[in-house]
Amino acid sequence: MKGDLFSSEHMVQPAAAPGMTIENAKCIKYAVNGEMHARQGAMVAYRGNLQFERKGQGVGGMLKRAVTGEGLPLMAVRGQGEAWFAHEAQNCFIVDVDPGDEFTVNGRNVLCFDASLSYRIATVKGAGITGGGLFNSVFTGQGRLGLICDGNPLVIPVSQQYPVYVDTDAVVGWTAGLQTSLHRSQSLGSMLRGGSGEAVQLMLQGQGYVVVRPSEATPQKPQQH
Repeated sequence: MKGDLFSSEHMVQPAAAPGMTIENAKCIKYAVNGEMHARQGAMVAYRGNLQFERKGQGVGGMLKRAVTGEGLPLMAVRGQGEAWFAHEAQNCFIVDVDPGDEFTVNGRNVLCFDASLSYRIATVKGAGITGGGLFNSVFTGQGRLGLICDGNPLVIPVSQQYPVYVDTDAVVGWTAGLQTSLHRSQSLGSMLRGGSGEAVQLMLQGQGYVVVRPSEATPQKPQQH
């Protein structure tokens, strides 16, 4: 076969080492040698001897069913082989988590991660209302975390002198050492008179980074099973 489709730009190559790598801007490849975890329904192709298992409530060290802000379930992938993960052609990025690090991320942005990472579901401190990004997964340990983002993310430094205010529907995640609270930027009267509607933002202060996507959240499509 000939043509641009079959050029080296699109042709996948064998993995050089186990673990996750960026296949292209919209897809992550994972060379599985044991076990890894991924968003249910995100596998677009695989080769080798792999088993995919949806997980219920965890027992002991088993993978628990992680319910994030968007009710996103996870699956375990076990065996030896290669798998490719993507979600609605969103852009893919990899975060390296080291011992002592803590990365808080919205569940809608989780694509896949190493089994060596630990995670818990946390409510954003100060978030007493319902809304996107107020329930997040907190990752710790050592390993790699594959993320998706609708567009190219903005990584904004946060300092004690310069706190950052973000739309709760646009925030992807933030690093350890940041304190969160809700900030109301408009009065109810202003909103009734035709204000912007951006009445409540998530304020982050401390020392670290916040990651924001360049769009607000859109309604989630029903998951296909």
